[in-house]
Amino acid sequence: MTTRSAAAAPVLVFGWGNPGRGDDALGPMFVERLQQLIGAVVPAAADLLTDFQLQVEHALDLAGRRRVLFVDASLGCQAPFEVTALQPGCDASYSTHAMSPQSVMQVFRQLHGAEPPPCLLLAIRGERFDLGDAPSEAALSNLALALAWCRRWLASEASPAAATGP
Repeated sequence: MTTRSAAAAPVLVFGWGNPGRGDDALGPMFVERLQQLIGAVVPAAADLLTDFQLQVEHALDLAGRRRVLFVDASLGCQAPFEVTALQPGCDASYSTHAMSPQSVMQVFRQLHGAEPPPCLLLAIRGERFDLGDAPSEAALSNLALALAWCRRWLASEASPAAATGP
């Protein structure tokens, strides 16, 4: 799913994950539910993107933004979710098919010769990630709490790290 304005909106919310793997779908589900709120409680000045995974080309999506929220499912974060400020960095992998948000930011830095916009990672706690699993009840509850946090974050233009936790 892609919702983009003609020019880059000041805010980008980017969720990724595999909808066929249970709670791994939390990133795309987050963006889909946020899409339903556009205009009502979510400013229209936000672009919403989803994908199965982060790729090098996504560095181009950071251009012209004031702030970016990356959203992913996580087995390792505290429930219901964690919010982390990100810095550009290189991945220690040999593939561009499994990039981190930090590596996407690093590619932006290399392409543009400038710092990327402030980026946060919203990691939503999941439990089941097997192929064919449905999202767990706990993950759906965590998703609802993460969406409530995001509504506050979108409303707070004062600081890119405003409303930093559950």
